[in-house]
Amino acid sequence: MNSLLRFGITGSLATITHAAVLSGLVELLAVPAVVASLPAFGAALLLSYGLNYHWTFRALGEHRVIFPRFTLVAVSGLLLNVLITFLVVNVFGFWYGYALAAVIFSVPLLTYLLSNYWVFRSEA
Repeated sequence: MNSLLRFGITGSLATITHAAVLSGLVELLAVPAVVASLPAFGAALLLSYGLNYHWTFRALGEHRVIFPRFTLVAVSGLLLNVLITFLVVNVFGFWYGYALAAVIFSVPLLTYLLSNYWVFRSEA
């Protein structure tokens, strides 16, 4: 199985984790959704990091170097998601579904490339 497919599986598991933590906090503990999104993002980030480090890219580098890079790429992906959505919906006035399609096709590809060629590279 190649790293791109493993990256996709890892991303899917991270998404499920995010949704489960968010839903659990909101539905079971009555935590406001915006507040609950922070630990949900954190849980998904940690799961994603662990799987990508050990399984997707089989990294050998030190966590003190790789984890900050991974976090930077993850947060950059989040910001790019928001920027694309803002531009498509608020600036150009298109339906949000077009923004979602643009995000789905661009952000994971960009984060995979950054992860593969920078975050988890063997020299890290």
